Amino acid sequence: MTSTLLRGRTLSFLRWPETVDDHSAWRYEDDGGLLLRDGRIVAAGAYAEVEKKADEGVKKIDHRPHLLLPGFIDAHAHFPQMQVIASYGAELLDWLNTYTFPEETKFQNAQHGRRIARLFLDEMVRHGTTTVAAYCSVHRESAEAFFAESHDRNMLNVAGKVMMDRNAPEGVLDTPQSAYDDSKALIAEWHGKGRQHYAITPRFAITSSPEQLEMAGALCREHPDLHMQTHLSENHAEIAFTLQLYPQAHDYTDVYEQYGLLGRKSLFGHCIHLSEREADALSDTGSVAVFCPTSNLFLGSGLFDYQRYRTREKALRIAAATDVGGGTNYSMLRTMDEGYKAIALNGEKLNPFQSFWQLTRGNAEALSIVERIGTLDQGSDADIVVLDARATPAMRLRMETADTLAEELFLLQTLGDDRAVREVYVAGRAMKCDLGLNVAMK
Repeated sequence: MTSTLLRGRTLSFLRWPETVDDHSAWRYEDDGGLLLRDGRIVAAGAYAEVEKKADEGVKKIDHRPHLLLPGFIDAHAHFPQMQVIASYGAELLDWLNTYTFPEETKFQNAQHGRRIARLFLDEMVRHGTTTVAAYCSVHRESAEAFFAESHDRNMLNVAGKVMMDRNAPEGVLDTPQSAYDDSKALIAEWHGKGRQHYAITPRFAITSSPEQLEMAGALCREHPDLHMQTHLSENHAEIAFTLQLYPQAHDYTDVYEQYGLLGRKSLFGHCIHLSEREADALSDTGSVAVFCPTSNLFLGSGLFDYQRYRTREKALRIAAATDVGGGTNYSMLRTMDEGYKAIALNGEKLNPFQSFWQLTRGNAEALSIVERIGTLDQGSDADIVVLDARATPAMRLRMETADTLAEELFLLQTLGDDRAVREVYVAGRAMKCDLGLNVAMK
């Protein structure tokens, strides 16, 4: 396979950056090179050094003066909700019943699922996201559609058929046994096929009976290498309803504990209103709390206490996500902009290096796949985003006074969106996706 040599300003993280001056936390090259071969990064560093390792016939692409970073990672999104994003005026439970569940009934139609999966993944890539942890609908066909589209693009994605057998319309219900059987079949067909990862996906305790959560726990025991994803502690009414349905539970988190659903590959969306006991339980098991700021603000759910969760004695593992369609934007740049504001409302600040760590290496660590994605390290999969901090007139004007890399990153986070994404590489392949802004080879 022909090698590709990318040139540009490269930035990749080694660990959490404590401050904007914590230079040992990242690797930055003002004139960097990335040598790509067979979908992997085979050399990274100063361009002059990397160029020496390239084959004679290497394809060279010069992205200067733009920034090259690992592709963004979205740890929680609902692909069937593309046509309910920006729906007006409801809190969580009403929003689900009014908009989401009726929309998801459409996904029993395989052609509809394939169309929306295609558009969803196009939108992810257009916004610089190369990996997403996605919820499908309750229908097996929706997961098949998602994985087929993901596999066609050679993307590394995590997804699963939603399990839900109560408290929703008939058209989006399964049974404990059918949820188990469909999940087993999908795991056999798709997990490990190419770059696909399956996630056991009970929607949340309200829509799963005890019998179904038993089945979800059984799947986790039978497939300990799989992810598990669900929702936790998003909204006060949701918490109260859950405890009515599970009166034996000490708290909401205890519901999932009782069925063996906590663990290092367990992703819990939202986690806004956790008690100290619940936070300890998540920490003790290495479970992941997923921060969804645009959704939390849009639905009026509350403020995720990012810095306290991160620095408490029993710290939580944290990921960040769009939560489309409760979330209001497909962009992880926009997500971290709103995240910055939510964190500020809790009296803390997130510096721009921390934000970009979170949406690259931080999310890869939270998803337990940092050995594959989230960095520009040699051997990593070649998932790369190219960012232009001068993409709009307002950004160009502000960049006239930006003197540091930290200022440039914060500008990208605050003013950037899909227009700032000049190119995206998935497993080393340029994904045009109608960007129309690809840089010519030099």
